[in-house]
Amino acid sequence: MMKEWTKEIEINAPIEKIWDLFDGSLEKMQKIMPQVVGNTPVKVTEERVGTIYRQQYKEGKRIEEYDVETLDYLNTPEHKKMKVGFTLANIFEITAAYEVSKINEHKTRFKYTTTNKPLKAIFKLFLWLAGDKTVVKFVERVKELAEEESALVK
Repeated sequence: MMKEWTKEIEINAPIEKIWDLFDGSLEKMQKIMPQVVGNTPVKVTEERVGTIYRQQYKEGKRIEEYDVETLDYLNTPEHKKMKVGFTLANIFEITAAYEVSKINEHKTRFKYTTTNKPLKAIFKLFLWLAGDKTVVKFVERVKELAEEESALVK
């Protein structure tokens, strides 16, 4: 059993401004994912697919560490996407896909899709009960940040 959530939103910011939050530095990534406290390259490929980063994620007082692999990557002026996958605490297999499409110079469509597959039967119930609140909050945070940063540049 695997669960998938998708949320799309229109953002009043140029495509590059939004993409930079995902495909930039750790500092920029932390603006949209403040719990990520480390992102160190383990293996880097020229075409990006197959690139692996060791990521540290702070959950309360604990820090989880896992390897994030780039599964899909596209970077054109009109359309950009990146899909990553990782296993969290040997409990869940997770993928996250970020996709941005240029509407015009100052407007972009952002689509976020995440999947979650429990690796142990006991966690299937948690997944069945899980809603899309986290996904909605994430997409809204990206919109807010990109529009804020875009307004500062003008």
